[in-house]
Amino acid sequence: MQQVLRNSQRVSLAAGPLATSKGSSRGVVRVHASADTDFASYKPNVAAFFPGQGAQTVGMAKELVAEVPAAKDMFNKASDILGYDLLQLCTEGPKDRLDSTEISQPAIYVASLAAVEKLRATEGQGQVGANASTKVLKLESIDDLWDSPPGCSVCWVHIIFEDGLRLVKLRGESMQAAANAAASGMVSVIGLDSGKVAELCKAASAEVGKENAVRIANYLCPGNYAVSGSKEGCDAVERLGKPNYKARMTVRLAVAGAFHTDFMQPAVEKLQAALAQTEVKKPRIPVISNVDAQPHSDPETIKSILARQVTSPVLWENTLMTLFEKGLTRSYEIGPGKVVAGITKRINKEHNITNIFA
Repeated sequence: MQQVLRNSQRVSLAAGPLATSKGSSRGVVRVHASADTDFASYKPNVAAFFPGQGAQTVGMAKELVAEVPAAKDMFNKASDILGYDLLQLCTEGPKDRLDSTEISQPAIYVASLAAVEKLRATEGQGQVGANASTKVLKLESIDDLWDSPPGCSVCWVHIIFEDGLRLVKLRGESMQAAANAAASGMVSVIGLDSGKVAELCKAASAEVGKENAVRIANYLCPGNYAVSGSKEGCDAVERLGKPNYKARMTVRLAVAGAFHTDFMQPAVEKLQAALAQTEVKKPRIPVISNVDAQPHSDPETIKSILARQVTSPVLWENTLMTLFEKGLTRSYEIGPGKVVAGITKRINKEHNITNIFA
């Protein structure tokens, strides 16, 4: 998940939350370089949130491309790059293929960017688009929303659309391959605070051994955390969660493997190599990474964090609470589904959020 934010003079994009090695969503690991502090004092007012993997559904983007020609053009360009008909997969399925990591990540990336085109068409007061010669996305005003594109669970606002799509494609394929290499998974734990979930992970890991350990991978909102690790570790979490730790429920997630853990390390190495060959522009807006819940401006730091994101916990709860503390008053969820809006309301019931559907 990602976010786009705006202050009185400029806009900013954010992407999810993070945890320390001890699994606490409160202790944030700072990774700023000396040349990476341009946005240290950002003050968000309006945000755009973009969903991550799991938001995809068969039928998404069908109405969008019928209503917005620019969205259809984006899917056509994406299909040329990917080598398959992405729009057909989004609108017709089959579901099992759309749900695969290697397909769902590009699908959500493109569908969310296409939804930005809808926002531009319906609420824009300025033209926001790609420079015809450089193809670098420019940012103008869209109502009160400073607008910027998403990219699955990582943000590519400072990377051109085509390069971003190629990176997301590689990321999805590499994560799928890493998942296929070892039996692993994820479990949603409902009804416990993060401290109790961390204790549950510790107990489950003690049962199955260090090489099969589990940890919190997604800090979504109070009472809703996703645990990730080996199949044996996930089994132990389900076995211990309700009787021993009084979880309301545990739910095995329909994902390929242990995302946001070291099980995905092979994908990191491939992504690092690709990022080294990709031009990353210095952002015009603050970019908040889900690796440390902080804004970044230095291109080399951004490359490092984009790679680290694959194995780092997602601290969405931490990021949202920080944004609210800094003054965020209004937001949009742009892309498929309503997952982000639901999570946001769990943290701040009074928050004003509008859905722009893909």
